[in-house]
Amino acid sequence: MNQNSSVRKLVHCGVVAAIYVVLCLALQPLSYGAVQVRVAEALCLLPVFGAEYIVGVVLGCFLANLLGSTIVDVIFGTLATLLACLVTYKLRNVRFKGLAIAASLPPVLFNAVIIGIEIAVMFPDPTSSAPIWLACITNGISVGIGELISCTVLGVVLVKLIESNAALRKIFATE
Repeated sequence: MNQNSSVRKLVHCGVVAAIYVVLCLALQPLSYGAVQVRVAEALCLLPVFGAEYIVGVVLGCFLANLLGSTIVDVIFGTLATLLACLVTYKLRNVRFKGLAIAASLPPVLFNAVIIGIEIAVMFPDPTSSAPIWLACITNGISVGIGELISCTVLGVVLVKLIESNAALRKIFATE
């Protein structure tokens, strides 16, 4: 790998991390809480274009949670995003009718499970008498719906836009 390619990948990481943070903070009411549509999560599909995007998205998630959420979310939210991006990268070439739908599902599933449990255990609803397992499921469904909107709708559209535009493809494609 030449030095120019390394610098380009480093720049991609930094720009993606910055965009993730800016989107989360600019859209803060949507980005944090039990009911959320974190628009920045659409970036979780960027590993379709190269492994360096994993680092950029995970760093962006870490920083956004550090600036706008709790230490628990810094740990578990970042973990969910890391796992999601790794599996998304593995599914980068799987297409359904030309769309990266399979690659959009890991962020939905990892966040629904990990963040659903996080919210139920760490931030229980004091007005609810529901058992913890039911709280995990209901919070997971809520988080999963937000992730479906962010990743399976917005993220898939983002990937399709990049793949359909020669100029954007040249910027994002690294492999």
